[in-house]
Amino acid sequence: MLDHLSVPVTDIDRSRQFYESALAPLGYRLIKDFNHAVNFGVLEGYGKFSDPGGEFWIYQGNALPCPATHFAFSAETRDVVDAFYHAAIEAGGQDNGKPGIRALYHAHYYAAFVRDPDGYNIEAVFHRSIAS
Repeated sequence: MLDHLSVPVTDIDRSRQFYESALAPLGYRLIKDFNHAVNFGVLEGYGKFSDPGGEFWIYQGNALPCPATHFAFSAETRDVVDAFYHAAIEAGGQDNGKPGIRALYHAHYYAAFVRDPDGYNIEAVFHRSIAS
């Protein structure tokens, strides 16, 4: 089980703004801001994390090689996947796969993909049938 991720970004201010908007539909909030590093976490509801300091860090540095870098965030519903996609696009992300079923992975794999300001492939995914 993962405890946290730390990802370098080329412009911390631009990426802070992007992730604040893109991850809000998934329940993530800005937890800590050290100017050169920012942490996001889910403090209540679906996906609540045990560390009150959050689990997803971005920090000023050199971006990782793309397109190999990929991060997937769990969504509570398909509607939340849709909201993530629209928030990320409005925040300046680039479409890398509109919300929909990805039957290649499994019958209920509902996901959306967006490239963040550094070109990272960011995904929101819901794994259950809508009847679940």
